Amino acid sequence: MEKQMRSMAAPVLLALLSLSLTAPLVHGQTVAAAAPAAPAKSIRAVLTKAGQFTKFLQLLKSTQEEDQIDSQLKGKASSGAGFTIFAPTDNAFSALKSGSLNALSDQEKTSLVQFHVLSQLLPMSQFDTVSNPLRTQAGDTGRGKYPLNVTADGGGRVNISTGVVNATVDGTLYTGDKLVVYQVDKVLLPWKLYGPPVPPAPAPAPAADKDKKKKAGPVAVADAPEADTDTASEAAPRGMRGLGGALCGVAVAVAAAWCM
Repeated sequence: MEKQMRSMAAPVLLALLSLSLTAPLVHGQTVAAAAPAAPAKSIRAVLTKAGQFTKFLQLLKSTQEEDQIDSQLKGKASSGAGFTIFAPTDNAFSALKSGSLNALSDQEKTSLVQFHVLSQLLPMSQFDTVSNPLRTQAGDTGRGKYPLNVTADGGGRVNISTGVVNATVDGTLYTGDKLVVYQVDKVLLPWKLYGPPVPPAPAPAPAADKDKKKKAGPVAVADAPEADTDTASEAAPRGMRGLGGALCGVAVAVAAAWCM
């Protein structure tokens, strides 16, 4: 009997020893290992669950932005960054003028989708303090490029202006640690793709005339033409000869009258 007890106790002691070595200790007590973090939710999962975003999902897939966003979301798991996405509904796409999308090149379609994505996490509470214009993944926010401005009225209403359209945030589709998705009532059309051409900047003013004169040096003055001395000397005697002839005629007439 004693031998049997010893043979049964040995495996039990080994099992307890194994547990004591593998379990972490906190103040002498064992604690369970932390569960792995849940994977970030994909943009497709969010929009598919919400419904009415078929056209935007098609653009995300055809431009490969869906894969870019999902891969970057996984890469941001250990960083403090995130994404904010403004998702237009199918009704918003239906309201566009005919040919608005078909006229775009593949690169321009990519820029259009990127214009709806911010590379930062922007909760609803921060819309009234954010600095405009917001920089989207489309890039340059300069004049005639891809500026995006948001305004909040303090009552939960958020408006978005692109310079071409004015849209409204209709609601929040998803809020997570690395991703926020908002529903918007219009497609955000960037100025670069849909706005009128921006006039070129005015040319710089020309340099002052005095600066030009300093650089050019003294200006040569042409000599005045000399007077025709021969013509001038002949003109006076001819006039005088005519006057002398007239005086002689008068003198002859007076003399003749005197002799009579």
